[in-house]
Amino acid sequence: MPHPVALALRPPIRDQALSDLDRPRLARLAEELPALCLDTEVPNHQDAPRIVNASCEIGASAERIFEFIADPTQQPRWDGNDNLVEATHGQRVRKLGDVFSMKTTRGNVRENHVVEFEEGRRIAWKPAEPGQEPPGHLWRWELEPITPSRTRVTHTYDWTQLTDEKRLARARATTADRLQASLDRLANLVEGE
Repeated sequence: MPHPVALALRPPIRDQALSDLDRPRLARLAEELPALCLDTEVPNHQDAPRIVNASCEIGASAERIFEFIADPTQQPRWDGNDNLVEATHGQRVRKLGDVFSMKTTRGNVRENHVVEFEEGRRIAWKPAEPGQEPPGHLWRWELEPITPSRTRVTHTYDWTQLTDEKRLARARATTADRLQASLDRLANLVEGE
């Protein structure tokens, strides 16, 4: 069903050019618009979910998939945000507390602090600027073997503890679709090689 505001605006705009609307009528509509919005559910990026995830089944073992996630040099190949360019070789994550560095498409370097780790099953990291404390957002990957050659993979972006106001707009823009894009690319890589 169309939004009530769209219904209220549609007939006059459809039947008349915007320039033909009389100013008093347009002013009344402008005054009524906020009230209409307050009385209805309007999507607001300020209210975006602070934990976003996507899942899929991939036709490969958990161990094989985990190698592509835990090796930072592989991450630009499957990054659905198109945010990563490269990582130095030899940074394969092996334990909780590891830190690996990535170069972004904007030319920045991010240090990723591993805060959760279970080999072949779970890995999560919090990115930060070099030498700084992480501002509070987290990327998580969880792998659940279904069969020896099939795995359910869940990718999560959690910004419930994000404190850096400069990063809030980008955090809000990180949707389940972007996470799903990473999963799709990862599936194509591990199933195709």
